[in-house]
Amino acid sequence: MDKLRSGTVGRRFTILYTTGFLGSGIVLLALTYLMSGGRVTGVAPQQPPTGRPDLAAAEQQIRDLQRQLSDVHAQQSHQLLVGSLIALVVMAGVSLLLGRVLAGRVLRPLRLITAATRRISAENLHQRLAVAGPVDEVKELADTVDGLLERLEASFVAQRRFVGNASHELRTPLATMRASLDVAVAKPEPAPQAVALAGRLRTELDRVEHLLDGFLVLARAQHGTLADRSPVSLGELARAALTDRAADIAAKTLTVDDEARPDAWTRGTPALLSRMVENMVDNAIVHNKESGWIRITTEHDDTEARLVVETGGRVLDQARVDRLTQPFERLGADRTGPEGSSGLGLSIVAAIVAAHGGRLALLARPEGGLRVAAALPSAAGFGRVTR
Repeated sequence: MDKLRSGTVGRRFTILYTTGFLGSGIVLLALTYLMSGGRVTGVAPQQPPTGRPDLAAAEQQIRDLQRQLSDVHAQQSHQLLVGSLIALVVMAGVSLLLGRVLAGRVLRPLRLITAATRRISAENLHQRLAVAGPVDEVKELADTVDGLLERLEASFVAQRRFVGNASHELRTPLATMRASLDVAVAKPEPAPQAVALAGRLRTELDRVEHLLDGFLVLARAQHGTLADRSPVSLGELARAALTDRAADIAAKTLTVDDEARPDAWTRGTPALLSRMVENMVDNAIVHNKESGWIRITTEHDDTEARLVVETGGRVLDQARVDRLTQPFERLGADRTGPEGSSGLGLSIVAAIVAAHGGRLALLARPEGGLRVAAALPSAAGFGRVTR
């Protein structure tokens, strides 16, 4: 039974078919042998009259014939048993082959459904299995999957429509409030309380706009299409991100070990990949301690281009680190600093990496701190060709 549970459906079907065939064959063989063993019976000879030697000789001949018949019957039973066992072994092999063929034919529609379902992704949710044939269990399964794909397509269309409309619908009120604050502060001799209130409101508006921008990028990475793919250097994006955050790095007196090389090329959407690298660098700066350190390295081969960002600090729990790719997950209150962390940084990184067919690894360093490594499909050779 353990073999039946551990194998594939086709293997289980083959084993069940073969077991049933062998069981019925063994029962049939046993019945045949038992029935053949009792068909010949001996005849008790009569006592010949006294003084008749010819009858005694005939009686002795009859007993000899009975012994010969019994020997022939035993030999035939043995031959029948041996022949049946040989036939059973041969048919066991035949039943294995036949069971495999039957299992393949029975499961062929399910394999077609599985292959077609694997080909359907977020970019071609309009496709359907559309299995033809009689209304049976297989067609009901295919129709159920088609209904699920239809609901998923409607959900993805709604998500993409939100990404397209949310920017205008949500940014317009923010711009209006910001303009109203500017007008109020620009009046001659504004009240000091109004100026202070306007400063606080601008800070909150900046945080709301930053959060909104994070939502839009996350939605685009998770539910959008990557049409504008082009070669991008992860090393150059890292250098640009470090340059943009030079003031924040200096404010925390962080030591940066920049080992990013420009020859780590990948292919994707430049805007999304730039946001991915910026978020990795921002995460290393915002959630670092004063006078801490940051190490940025790049690696590449024929299959992958990797960007690794490491920071020092206290020892972290790996189970909690694994949850940081979920929106609004933080490692405690220390991850909500004055920089206005939205809790979307690493979740956006994970979504962008997944959208480009890569993988993201978060590791709590044994000596303390965090290691964030993004591996993307390599565009190997592009830098050598173009330079």
